[in-house]
Amino acid sequence: MTMSGADAPPPKPQAQAWPAPADRPAPPGPLSGLRVVDLSTVVAGPFAACLLGDYGADVIKVEMPGVGDALRALAPHKNGVPLWWKVTNRNKRGVTLDLRVPEGRDALARLVAGCDVLVENFRPGTLDGWGVTGDWLRALNPRLTILRVTGFGQTGPHRDRPGFARVFEAMSGFTQICGEEGGPPLHLGYPISDAIGGLFGAVGVLAALLELARAPDAAGQEIDCSVTEAMLRVLEFLPIEYDQLGAVRTRSGNRSQYAAPGNVYRTRDGRWASIAASTQSIFLRLCKALQLDALPSDPRFADNPARVANRDAIDAQVSAAIGALTLDELRVRLEAHEVGFSPIHDIADVFADPQMQAREAIVPVHDAELGEVRMQSVVPRFSRTPARVRAAGPALGQHNEEVWHGLGLTDAQIAGLRARGII
Repeated sequence: MTMSGADAPPPKPQAQAWPAPADRPAPPGPLSGLRVVDLSTVVAGPFAACLLGDYGADVIKVEMPGVGDALRALAPHKNGVPLWWKVTNRNKRGVTLDLRVPEGRDALARLVAGCDVLVENFRPGTLDGWGVTGDWLRALNPRLTILRVTGFGQTGPHRDRPGFARVFEAMSGFTQICGEEGGPPLHLGYPISDAIGGLFGAVGVLAALLELARAPDAAGQEIDCSVTEAMLRVLEFLPIEYDQLGAVRTRSGNRSQYAAPGNVYRTRDGRWASIAASTQSIFLRLCKALQLDALPSDPRFADNPARVANRDAIDAQVSAAIGALTLDELRVRLEAHEVGFSPIHDIADVFADPQMQAREAIVPVHDAELGEVRMQSVVPRFSRTPARVRAAGPALGQHNEEVWHGLGLTDAQIAGLRARGII
């Protein structure tokens, strides 16, 4: 490999094929044959790349030598092995590469020349500073689709700010509506905005690839995915409600703010159930199930807008009726009257749930470090091109020899790169 300055033109695309997985068939799924380079770190970008891998793409995850992705340091761990990492980076092959040095950039060029999608989530301008500019990437691979996932987007006054999921959730308006009425805003127990940003990123990639498939002579495009904007998008009616009504929605605890009754209710045996009567027909069936026959004729509860306006009164009656029943008694009544509900499950309950078991929503997966582990299956299901979880997230640099050999590097070149800390 040759040294090159930051302003040097990119090396010519390599003639050799994308490095195929050794001794393994092509991944199954509707995206089988799609080739992805994942330069991103922590959650949002890697989650987008993971979804592509779930659907059959061959994803090569690139990490910094020695330290790896920062997600490896986040709990939980088992014997020092990062468990969160194993899920967010499943169905990927893992290599190490220091992109900050010219030789690292040259090695990246070999990957980029043969791939379809590149995913990154550095702060805007970071890759440019290493010489990995959009023009450099496009010269290597004119059809390359580039997904750039950031907290605030590639433009605007906040583009250079650092941020994490809690920042994005707070800025989007989401955290403001979470928590008990009159209490402080609450963050969820999981960085939901990272997952939502990753989902939008993956959808954006698929949309861009469809456009490319319809335009064989078109160049690839860059996708600017702001996690804050993704979080705002899923809040649906909050912006239009403020625009048209001047209303600023706040916290209401577990109560639904747009349908009543809708809450988390405690049963006689100390269990919790989530119930929502979101339509008139469900409300009527709930009244029959709970033997609250007088409620439908009460003008305060005649329709959903009236019930929302009087939700304290209706919740008091529904809570009292449910509090007189055990969870099993409540389940029998609600199922008999086709009222949707669920007990509040912890993860042990999820593993034991017969629906989850019947659907194989939790599947066993091989891991090179831990042996067999269990994690969520691929969502959604495909009738003709079924996808599956093939492997948990790789150990740091697990596929270095396989990938770099596959891209034409010799044993001596690989050893030299390793000795200099470039891989």
